[in-house]
Amino acid sequence: MWLKPEEVLLKNALKLWVTQKTSCYFVLQRRRGHGEGGARLSGRLVGALDAVLDSNARVAPFRILLQVPGSQVYSLIACGATLEEINQHWDWLEQNLLHTLSVFDNKDDIASFVKGKVKVGLLIALIAEETSSRLAEQEEEPEKFREALVKFASRFNFPEAEKLVTYYSCCCWKGRVPRQGWLYLSINHLCFYSFFLGKELKLVIPWVDIQKLERTSNVFLTDTIRITTQNKERDFSMFLDLDEAFRIMEQLADVTLRRLLDNEVFELDPDLQEPSQISKRDLEARAQNEFFRAFFRLPRKEKLRAVVDCALWTPFSRCHTAGRMFTSDSYICFASREDGRCTVVLPLREVVSIEKMEDTSLLPNPVIVSIRSKMAFQFIELRDREGLVESLLARLRQVHADHPVSYDTSTSDDGNMMTPVFYSSICGDHKFGDLEMVSPQGHKEEKSLSPCPEPLTPVFPPSGSPRPDSRLSREQIKISLWNDHFAEYGRTVCMFRTEKIRKLVAMGIPEALRGRLWLLFSDAVTDLASHPGYYGKLVEESLGRCCLATEEIERDLHRSLPEHPAFQSETGIAALRRVLTAYAHRNPRIGYCQSMNILTSVLLLYAKEEEAFWLLVAVCERMLPDYFNHRVIGAQVDQSVFEELIKGHLPELAEHMNDLSALASVSLSWFLTLFLSIMPLESAVNVVDCFFYDGIKAIFQLGLAVLEATAEELCSSKDDGQALMILSRFLDHIKNEDSPGPPVSSHHAFFSDDQEPYAATDIADLIRDAYEKFGDQSVEQIEHLRCKHRIRVLQGHEDTTRQNVLRVVIPEVSLSPEDLEELYDLFKREHMLSCYWVQPGPVALRHDPSRPYAEQYRIDARQFTRLFLLLSPWTCGAHTEILAERTFRLLDDNMDQLLEFKAFVSCLDTMYNGEMNEKIKLLYRLHIPPALTENDRDSQSPLKSPLLSTSRPLVFGKSKGDAIDYQKQLKQMIRDLAKEKDKAEKELPKMSQREFIQFCKTLYSMFHEDPQENDLYQAIATVTTLLLQIGEVGQRSSSSGSSSQECAEELQGPAPSPEDSVFTEPGRPTQDAPRMFPDPAEGVWTVSLEHILASLLTEQSLVNFFEKPLDIKSKLENAKVNQYGLNTLEMSRQSQPELKLGNA
Repeated sequence: MWLKPEEVLLKNALKLWVTQKTSCYFVLQRRRGHGEGGARLSGRLVGALDAVLDSNARVAPFRILLQVPGSQVYSLIACGATLEEINQHWDWLEQNLLHTLSVFDNKDDIASFVKGKVKVGLLIALIAEETSSRLAEQEEEPEKFREALVKFASRFNFPEAEKLVTYYSCCCWKGRVPRQGWLYLSINHLCFYSFFLGKELKLVIPWVDIQKLERTSNVFLTDTIRITTQNKERDFSMFLDLDEAFRIMEQLADVTLRRLLDNEVFELDPDLQEPSQISKRDLEARAQNEFFRAFFRLPRKEKLRAVVDCALWTPFSRCHTAGRMFTSDSYICFASREDGRCTVVLPLREVVSIEKMEDTSLLPNPVIVSIRSKMAFQFIELRDREGLVESLLARLRQVHADHPVSYDTSTSDDGNMMTPVFYSSICGDHKFGDLEMVSPQGHKEEKSLSPCPEPLTPVFPPSGSPRPDSRLSREQIKISLWNDHFAEYGRTVCMFRTEKIRKLVAMGIPEALRGRLWLLFSDAVTDLASHPGYYGKLVEESLGRCCLATEEIERDLHRSLPEHPAFQSETGIAALRRVLTAYAHRNPRIGYCQSMNILTSVLLLYAKEEEAFWLLVAVCERMLPDYFNHRVIGAQVDQSVFEELIKGHLPELAEHMNDLSALASVSLSWFLTLFLSIMPLESAVNVVDCFFYDGIKAIFQLGLAVLEATAEELCSSKDDGQALMILSRFLDHIKNEDSPGPPVSSHHAFFSDDQEPYAATDIADLIRDAYEKFGDQSVEQIEHLRCKHRIRVLQGHEDTTRQNVLRVVIPEVSLSPEDLEELYDLFKREHMLSCYWVQPGPVALRHDPSRPYAEQYRIDARQFTRLFLLLSPWTCGAHTEILAERTFRLLDDNMDQLLEFKAFVSCLDTMYNGEMNEKIKLLYRLHIPPALTENDRDSQSPLKSPLLSTSRPLVFGKSKGDAIDYQKQLKQMIRDLAKEKDKAEKELPKMSQREFIQFCKTLYSMFHEDPQENDLYQAIATVTTLLLQIGEVGQRSSSSGSSSQECAEELQGPAPSPEDSVFTEPGRPTQDAPRMFPDPAEGVWTVSLEHILASLLTEQSLVNFFEKPLDIKSKLENAKVNQYGLNTLEMSRQSQPELKLGNA
């Protein structure tokens, strides 16, 4: 690049620099240690110094100096990372400046003129690098980052679309030998570069190839980052900030894998749509945003706007509690610094006003947030209070404009707490506990499909013997405790959430309050109030429609809690149908998944129908993200996290059960159904209580408690089957002593009623043990473990896809399984390379895990051409690309411009391992439609010129004595053709003369540079002559109305025919010259596959060429080395005009 002219001293510089070129005014120098294969010790030391210290003192390996004759002053005017780059600058100087400098008499004028021109070039270069500069300015140290950008580009030669995110100085271990260098983290790759003592090391690892990313220790260092791919492990250490480096690497791997391998998440997360916009700062903000949504269990669309340290007045403790305020588009949230002490969620929809109060020494920078239920929250010690309040008020106005709601107050039946009453002009009357939506018109909308007005449990109480009065009194005690809590901590979604409420939840929520509190804890109440009439509209639109989801719903309706009376009636079944169908209509991406019916059934027991719908939305879309989709990725990730927690908390059990997959088979239902399918209902609802308050953490800790309670029996079990029976029996005997209703019979146990008695466990005791022994897991730790295991789960799905594709392909080809594995990796990498550097295309062009295994990765024509150039044994020079395009058109049966792996590898298998007739048949098909088109790219083809004459045989390099009796050959071939036609195989269309010329051209190209090149050329000339004669015979026979069989009979007769004269009188010219498009009366020149094959078999050299064994391994090795280079070269060619403009 051009530099701002700067004076340098050369007295000691020659120890570090070597002069490469000189002229009267300029000197081109190379830094010692660069570009020297066998550099001396001084050069190696300089190179190692540059790599390790990476100093800013002109570390670019090439530079150009301005040298004015007679002056001792030198000026640095350009530097370059590569010899090609610096030579471009040198050539520009010679062509544009050198011849004009001789006209100056004054050396100062020369210096001024050159510096002025260089400044102009520098300005142009700076304009070209504007994008890079903007990226650099976003970093903490722009100058160093700009320098790293230049080095990253020069060292790895990626296209400009490969954006560098950050870089670190570190050490890469190769066995026991450390290599100090630089780690570059880009949006698609992890790269390492080292140049030490004359040895260069480059590593390029795509994020999608990383199967495990973890922190470990080795013999020499206590803390390293280990990266595991399919074949290798790499250890990196000696980071200045290893925590930050590992966090960024983990986030980049997670983001890239989700973008490229998880199509469902790709469609949901807008942050993944533009990977070119990802920066280190963006990654940190994204991680913070995900933690914020997970901690407060907010909708995925919520975007964190600010995090501010503050203190909140907590009236129950009569003091200010230190913590942090989180603000987003629709929420103000607070979390105390002491985990679990106090959290608050304030939907802006509930907020009435946000006011600044007078600043005092006791209350510095106070802000009061008032909500509709006559409560106020006082925040103090807020930095930048003015800006914060202004932004909050702007979002508050926006929320109220989007969802206009009036409010009133009323007195609750439970006490004197004031609760909100919402009303909207577009909904009918709807009462929700203390929330009532009232239509100003004062009448209900009449609906043909009215939802259930009440929860199903009061309407359909469980049958059986009633509970004792003592249990009913305990239920009343719980209600009294909750009412006392409401009076002190608040009763709406904005309540103070403390350790006290967690203990109340662990005891079991009273049935009279259960549905209401589920709505508050999940914040589904906000969705309910924000979307009046939405559910009714969905029901009307969805019912009566028939699709795969509705069919699955109908099949599962009567399997949903069949033991409960509510779902033995049409009322309960109809409500369940409406909720599930409405949700499938709302979210077709999820539609309906098994286990949703069980969860929804329980929701309907304790909540009204519309409330149950919004609870289902909260569970599926934010509390259990990615659980209910095609591959249940979220459930598998949490299951993998659960296995790691088992190893950490129950190591003896984990050691006994070496393979935890047996536990995984039973624990998956724990996560998907929240224990509802494997535990008595009256006990499982207490688990759901904890889930709605604490999220997935409650399921993790309860699962650990179940395993701990059965650990002794599990460790003595002899096999997996016995272990599963132990777990099932334990879960089936978990009772709820406080449940006010009779127990609901269960049908999920492995055991019949005649089994020996088994000690029952009370659910309250189990939940208490879970909180006390395993409640130390924070949301942040769980999210970190999820990120870690999501990589493994997604890569596990990739391995499954790979194995299934190869299992289908292996029996159908002759290539070895090892070669097929490498071919699959190359095929997948080619697909990924297009995803890296090409603008995101439609969904069909991306990885789609919902498709059959064999079709999940597909490539287009351009990608196929690159693989064909790397792997095909049929190299035809410049003609190879044209042959690749024809091959793609041939293989693209459905004409969707995409090709799957099976078709690709079947074609290669024919080229390498097919019999001669199979190879010729493939070549034949490549030169007839649809492979060969009128708009074929071969513009120099004989297709565009008059056809070759068939009036005489085209025999080259043979004496007259060696002439072949073509008549005998033709007779024999016609006999062979008669046999071939008896075969049941579908006959291919015949080849026209214009197509035949292209066929011959391909053969000539294939023989180039073959050791037997001359023999092959002579043989193909002979065969070409013969085939042209055969075509001429067919054309004449067609014009006279005779068939090929009649032609054969004439040839067998003693009298010479006009066709025989073609062979007996080769020198006599024909009367009519051939034309590009012959008249119909003349007939059509054609040859068939059988003609061509029989002709080729007459030449032993051609037979040897097509039957010689071919080894694909060398091609595979070459492809692995050059695949990246071929793609980057093509990308560079596409952007070449802009590069030239930038260097002008």
